[in-house]
Order: sequence, then C-alpha cells, then structure tokens
Amino acid sequence: MLPRHARLISPSDFARTTKSGLRLISKSLVLYLYSTKEVAPARFGLIIGKSVGGSVVRHRVARKIRHSLRDHMSAFPSGSLVVVRALPNSSKADLHTEMNVTIKKLLEKSAISQ
Repeated sequence: MLPRHARLISPSDFARTTKSGLRLISKSLVLYLYSTKEVAPARFGLIIGKSVGGSVVRHRVARKIRHSLRDHMSAFPSGSLVVVRALPNSSKADLHTEMNVTIKKLLEKSAISQ
C-alpha cells in the first residue's frame, strides 16, 4: 500500500495528469507524468477499468502495480503527479518487470523534455 501522502485523490489531479502530462505506453500499461512546482513528494494514482477483468483480477493488478511503484517512489522528482493506467492484457503480464522498464523510460523522457 502507498502511504497516504503519496496518493493522488483529487479527480482534478487525475485529469490534469492524464490530459497534460507526459505519456508513455507499454504493452499492458500507460504511464502519465505531470510535473508541478510543488515541493511535496511525488503522488501516484491508478486507473484500472473493468476491461482488465473482474473485481478480484483488478485488485490483484492494483496490488502488483502499487508494489512496483513503492520501489521507485524516490526516483520521481518532487511535485510530480504520476498516473498508471492498466490496459486489458495487464492481468496476464509480468507487471513488475514492465513497470521497472517503463518507469526508467518515462524518467528519461521527462529529463529530455525539461
């Protein structure tokens, strides 16, 4: 589980991140990164729709994603808003490996764009 201070809760933060942030697409995930001027730690949110599967499957995918995010929380710049969207085939993917690769690429892409 992510600590409370590291969670995206506001719908406006989700919308701002998904509409205006950097986007990186992998086989089973879409990661969005939006940089703010805040001096707060990075915050994270998940979007896991019903197309991923039933309730049990969606919660299993969410736990795997949160576990992978926890390992990389300190790598994101302060004030970052990050949203991870699970695609329909994410229930069958190796999410830990895919998250590691995708987060690395997203951070490289954000460093280039700044």
